[in-house]
Amino acid sequence: MKLNIKKGDSVQVIAGAQKGTKGTVLAIDPVKLKVKVQGVRVQTNFDKKEGILKSEGFIDYSNIKLVEKAAQEKKKTAKGKASKSK
Repeated sequence: MKLNIKKGDSVQVIAGAQKGTKGTVLAIDPVKLKVKVQGVRVQTNFDKKEGILKSEGFIDYSNIKLVEKAAQEKKKTAKGKASKSK
């Protein structure tokens, strides 16, 4: 299945406890169809050395919708080069 959402896109949660929350996509797991969104499903873990650590967890792809695509750089092509045809 092709995912229409890419890293850096702005998305909104449409289902679950965090419904209505907006954020940017941090990571995508295309095999499990899970997405990590900034500020959504924040988990706290305790580490003896570093203390309390907070990180985002994955949510299901079906529970989010695309709000705005990330700006992508345009590819530059070499000017003046003709294609070779036989």
